Amino acid sequence: MCCCLLVLSIRPFRRMMVYVKLILTAVFWGGTFIAGRVVAKDVGPFSAAFFRFFIASIFLVLFTFKIEGRLPVLRKRQIIPVFLLGMTGVFLYNVFFFKGLKIIHAGRAAVIIAGNPIFITLLSAYFFKEKLNLIKIAGILLSVSGAVIVISKGSFHEIVTGGVGWGEIFIFGCVFSWVAYSLIGKAVMDGLSPLAAVSYSSIIGAFFLFFPTLFEGGLQNFRLYHPLDWVGLFYLGFFGTVIGFVWYYEGIKKIGPMKASLFINFVPISAVVMAFFILNEPITPSLFIGTLLVCSGVYLTNKRFNPHLVGTAA
Repeated sequence: MCCCLLVLSIRPFRRMMVYVKLILTAVFWGGTFIAGRVVAKDVGPFSAAFFRFFIASIFLVLFTFKIEGRLPVLRKRQIIPVFLLGMTGVFLYNVFFFKGLKIIHAGRAAVIIAGNPIFITLLSAYFFKEKLNLIKIAGILLSVSGAVIVISKGSFHEIVTGGVGWGEIFIFGCVFSWVAYSLIGKAVMDGLSPLAAVSYSSIIGAFFLFFPTLFEGGLQNFRLYHPLDWVGLFYLGFFGTVIGFVWYYEGIKKIGPMKASLFINFVPISAVVMAFFILNEPITPSLFIGTLLVCSGVYLTNKRFNPHLVGTAA
């Protein structure tokens, strides 16, 4: 009797811990924009991306061995897709990420990148013939409207007259890099676990980031980095990449992809709030309204979530 009561009391606690981890994951992913903004001030984009994923690769491999027992050997047909994962989701995404955050506010960048699921949904409908219903179409329109408001700072005239700067363009590069990563991942994960796929893409991305880092002077100048830069790089590599990924997929396993995916909506919100308190970035009316619209659109678009298409990025 006592054992049964103990089991019954443990189950709600474990479920509650899953939700706590998912909330923290959204906070960690939101925090990557703050850490990225701090790091981008002193560290070059190639160097920042390399050190982030050098740190992440070490922990990802350790987690893969602990959780899955080994890092599986790639089959011939998996080599090119996994290589493309590393080049899109790690190499290109992070170069655009750090270049963009050197120029624009972290909160704005987070809201723009929050539109990832919209583009994934549209391209999935085109390439994989996934159906679009009225709810998803409404979500797409809401998110696009919110992104336009954020990018134009509430004035559509800004976009028409060329008011969008390089910072926004680089962050859009993040969006398209992550969309490519997600769509390629759909094919890769048919024969490879998500953790193994991310481990391989992280290693490949870090390897190819090493060479431009040399030319950028990252390996010669890393001793000159401020301690806060190293804190930011460790945060990006460990909390933003490793812990966030492991906990998110733990959530998918325990409570299902639909419920777990809803926590993605907290990413831009947490980024905007943290940017306000930590970086003193203003929360303007256009940023506030745009964030609400983007989050609402992402929620509607992910009503039926595919666990093989991770709709956010950090």
